[in-house]
Amino acid sequence: MFDTALTTADLLFLARGAGITIIVTLISVALGTALGIAFGVIRYQVGPWWAAPLTFVLDVFRSVPLLIQLVLANAFMGVVLKLKLSGFTIACGVLTMYTAAYCAEIVRGGIEAVPMTTRRAARSLGLTWRQDMTNIVMPLATRVALPSWIGLALGVMKDSALVYIVQVTELLKSTQILITRLQEPLFLLMICGAFYFLISFPLARLGGYLERRWSND
Repeated sequence: MFDTALTTADLLFLARGAGITIIVTLISVALGTALGIAFGVIRYQVGPWWAAPLTFVLDVFRSVPLLIQLVLANAFMGVVLKLKLSGFTIACGVLTMYTAAYCAEIVRGGIEAVPMTTRRAARSLGLTWRQDMTNIVMPLATRVALPSWIGLALGVMKDSALVYIVQVTELLKSTQILITRLQEPLFLLMICGAFYFLISFPLARLGGYLERRWSND
């Protein structure tokens, strides 16, 4: 018969770690999406040459592994700037920029997918640039970009496991602590995976629901 030393208190400890994962993900995805929309519109509107500095910065965040970004950001804030920021703040800041870098490309691609004839028709009806973007372009671009954005949000949630490097005890770090104490790695990792599934499943189903609903409009 299977026997385990896992207690209710240990499950609550894992649940608290899952809560930290959810909070970090929500903050990073929300702020990163807002910045990504702004960056994506700027890149599309001003063209590749004028947007080159912004593109370079975003390419850095997309190209450098997230673990290295977290280590460098922690060192830069503490050693260079002498700022005593919590690991949670640093983790959210880095993940926000990481999300924004990818979201900017998703938004730009979504906008470019809107036919230029549709935009010309909108402008010919007297719509301003802002009205065109708000009422025509962004709703259509959102339908194109949604699957990629859902994938990005789920990826950020899983990548948040790396924030342990800046002393944030999220779900995976909590699991590692219990593995060290209880010496039941397979069982604890199964529970950890179940927590990740429960966190990500509602978002994935929401994306599928919106796609089906919009495809029928």
